[in-house]
Amino acid sequence: MTNPAAEFAHVPWSHDTSIYEVNVRQYTPEGTLAAFERELPRLAQMGVGIVWLMPVQPIGVKERKGTLGSYYAIRDYTAVNPEFGTLDDFRRVVDKAHALGMKLILDWVANHTAWDHAWATSHPAYYKKNAQGQIFPVTFTNGPEPEYWTDVIGLDYTHRPLWDAMLGEMAFWLKETGIDGFRCDVAGLVPTPFWEFAREALDRIKPVFMLAEWSEPELHRKAFDMTYDWALYDVLKKVAQGQGDARDLQACVETPKQRFPRDAYRMTFTGNHDSNSWHGCDAELYGSRDAFQAMAVLTATLPGMPLIYGGQEAFFEKRLKFFEKDPIDWKDRGLAGFYGELLALKRRHRALWNGQFGADAKVVDTGNPAVFRFTRGEGAGRVTVSVNLTGRSQALPSIGGAALMPWGWRIG
Repeated sequence: MTNPAAEFAHVPWSHDTSIYEVNVRQYTPEGTLAAFERELPRLAQMGVGIVWLMPVQPIGVKERKGTLGSYYAIRDYTAVNPEFGTLDDFRRVVDKAHALGMKLILDWVANHTAWDHAWATSHPAYYKKNAQGQIFPVTFTNGPEPEYWTDVIGLDYTHRPLWDAMLGEMAFWLKETGIDGFRCDVAGLVPTPFWEFAREALDRIKPVFMLAEWSEPELHRKAFDMTYDWALYDVLKKVAQGQGDARDLQACVETPKQRFPRDAYRMTFTGNHDSNSWHGCDAELYGSRDAFQAMAVLTATLPGMPLIYGGQEAFFEKRLKFFEKDPIDWKDRGLAGFYGELLALKRRHRALWNGQFGADAKVVDTGNPAVFRFTRGEGAGRVTVSVNLTGRSQALPSIGGAALMPWGWRIG
C-alpha cells in the first residue's frame, strides 16, 4: 500500500505532546468529575499534554450490563451521567485543564447507542434493521465465533440525515464546553466519509484533535490525526513475555504490515481501558514492573505519541471491572516520576516529536538480539536508545563492551 498524501495539518500544540486516558468511574473513590478535577495539577506536573476522558454521558438502562453499565452504551449524547456529576462539573474540568496548559478530548461513540436513546423511538430510520425490519443489537459474525454487544444498537450511516444529527451532537461539546477534540470509538465501523465530513465541520468551529480507535491508513487522509499502533503493542507484550526479541521490534519498525503516511500520528501504548479489563493488567501482560518500564520506554521514544492509561503510574496489578465500581489502587504512584522524565525527554528532543515533526527510527544492529537499539535524528539532535529486552544483564560488544542491567535502558 502506498502512503496517501496528507490533506490536513495537525493542531500545533500536538507536535510534541503525549496523551493520558481517564476512566472517571474508577479514577477516584468518589468516581466523579469534581474528584478528578483535583488530580489535574498532578497530571500537569507529570507533563501530560492531552487528557482523554472516557465517555461521561448517561448510560442506557435497557439491556444494561452489570450494575452500572458500559460507558459506551450512551443514552443521551449531550448530557452528563449523574454518577459523574453535572455539565458544569465537566466544564470546570475542561477549564482547569486548559489553565494548567493541557488539552482535553472526549471519547465519542458514533457507531451505536443504548437501546433507550431517544432516537430509537423518534428516529428509528437512524438504526440498522434485521431481515424482519427490527432494530437489533450490534452483532459481529466475521470472527471465529459470533459476537454480540447486547446492550447497544447500531446506527445506519446509509441514512444521510444521521450525519447531520451526529455532527450536531459532537458540535455541542465544542461550543458548550470548549473541549479540544474527540477519541472516536471503533472508528472503522463508521464510514470514513462521515468522519471526513465531521472533521471539516468541526474544524470550522475550532481546530480539533481527532484520535481513531482503529488502524487504517485511509483514516489519516482527511479525518484523523492519530490511530492506534496495535502492532507495536502486540510485539511489546511478546517481548516482555520472553517470546520475542530485538528482531521482532526491528521488523515492526522497518517492515510494518501496513504503511502509514509519515505525518500520521500513531498512538503507542502498553495498555488502555480495553486491554486492562479484558486482556490483562500490567502485571499479567508484562510480568515484572521492570519489564513494564522497559516497554514503556519504547512507547515514549519510538515514533508515535505515547499513551498512559490512568493508573499505570501505580503499575496495575488488577483488572478493573468494566460494569461495576472498582476504584484504582493507587498505592504510591511510584512510576509518576518515571513517566514525567520520559514525557520531558520527548518534549526536549525534537527528534522524538510526533509524526512529521520528529525523525524516523533507524535500528542499529548490536549483535545481540536481547538488546534493541535505535537512533532518531542526526548530528547534535540525534537521540540513541538502547533497551535490554530480558531479565538478565546484557553486554554490548558492538558499542564498546558496555552493559545494560536486567530490563535496563540507556538514552543519550
